[in-house]
Amino acid sequence: MTQAQGQAGSGLAARLSAIDHRIADAARLAGRDPAEISRIVVTKFHPSSLVRELHELGVRDVGENRQQELSSKTAELTDLDLRWHFIGQAQTNKAGAIRRSADAVHSVDRDRLADALHRAADGDDLLDVLVQVNLTDDHGRGGVAPAEAASLAEHIMTLPSLRLRGVMAVAPLDEEPASAFARLHSIAESVRAVEPSATWMSAGMTGDFVEAIEAGATHLRIGSAITGPRPDRG
Repeated sequence: MTQAQGQAGSGLAARLSAIDHRIADAARLAGRDPAEISRIVVTKFHPSSLVRELHELGVRDVGENRQQELSSKTAELTDLDLRWHFIGQAQTNKAGAIRRSADAVHSVDRDRLADALHRAADGDDLLDVLVQVNLTDDHGRGGVAPAEAASLAEHIMTLPSLRLRGVMAVAPLDEEPASAFARLHSIAESVRAVEPSATWMSAGMTGDFVEAIEAGATHLRIGSAITGPRPDRG
């Protein structure tokens, strides 16, 4: 290892530790056990070598936004014990590739996508999925309308190769995160009425994970605050 590589690794460890301490502090302030919160490190545009470094630091949950990157990294890192979370918008024609690489898909926002993921099942394997909810007024954004979340959950429950885990959302830029996540918490309750074991609430990124924890988030999606700036893609 070169001196530069060692310094980079040390910086990664320091950032990871700092975020984990902040998560633990926020959980305790909210009266929650930090152990019930999963921290997903989003490695978008970073090389597989960074994921390997994260694994050496104890990271086991990794998130990707793009199918091509997910497929490439999982193929390169088959020797590592990792849980891969797909958190980006998914096209139905890529459902098979996503299913082959992901352990959990956080962004199921329509019946057709759920159907495509189900059709891509291999044998009797189960895929964890979450209903993505659109908390904005922009219908072009990813996610199902809040009023339709329970209906989508009911549809997912008819597909035996999918395991409904809960809900996911991104806080709108024009709303206080605490307010947005409070709405998501209410929507999560409607989904749990469909499937009581669907207890996951995937919410919170670098700038708003404290508010997400206060609202009951179980899975946080944190990227550059841990990984550092994304590489220049030219």
